[in-house]
Amino acid sequence: MTSTGGTTGDVPVDVPRVPAREAAERELSEPMYHEHDPSLLQRGLDRFWDWVGGLFDTASRATPGGVVGLVAVVIFVLAVIAALWWRLGTPGPAPTGGGDSLFHEGPRTAAEHRAAAARHASAGRWNQAVQERMRAIVRSLEERALLDPRPGRTADEAAAEAARSLPAHGDGLRAAARAFDDVTYGGRTADEAAYRRIEQLDTAVERARPDLSAATTTAAFTEAPR
Repeated sequence: MTSTGGTTGDVPVDVPRVPAREAAERELSEPMYHEHDPSLLQRGLDRFWDWVGGLFDTASRATPGGVVGLVAVVIFVLAVIAALWWRLGTPGPAPTGGGDSLFHEGPRTAAEHRAAAARHASAGRWNQAVQERMRAIVRSLEERALLDPRPGRTADEAAAEAARSLPAHGDGLRAAARAFDDVTYGGRTADEAAYRRIEQLDTAVERARPDLSAATTTAAFTEAPR
């Protein structure tokens, strides 16, 4: 004879299903059963890598050549990105005010720009040293009346105009203007060698005697009516 909720002799007890499941869940929730379970971070990483693996498998099936073709495509894309990075430089913050103007601050003398360049160089701030030394060159040419003071002039424009009266230093002036643009707008980083070249150019330009005949001829040709 069966008795619900107890035993009589060797007759088994008929335990309802729902209470049995709840009892099992309470038992399995004990900490002793979860000592070796992966952490929440580990479970998240496992899911992420499973997702990456699935994505990679899907891409490899869709790419001609399978996995080898996909690897070749990835390498090609990385090579293109590296080439663009090298060519364009690290993106830098956009210059504030003045567009591409060589001078963004108030009027300063060539001596003041040279002093600022020397301070930056002594501190190893080569970008700022290059900028200030290029400004010193242009301001010095303006002080010598070899360039007309003109707001908004760019480094390239200053180099091109100065090369008319100082043709022997035309290449150096254009190279200095490129270095200025690279560190100011191109996100490039200058080094001591770049600064020393512009420093030497500044000294050479300051001592150079202008070729006024060449400047006059070039200006007359440029301004001649057509």
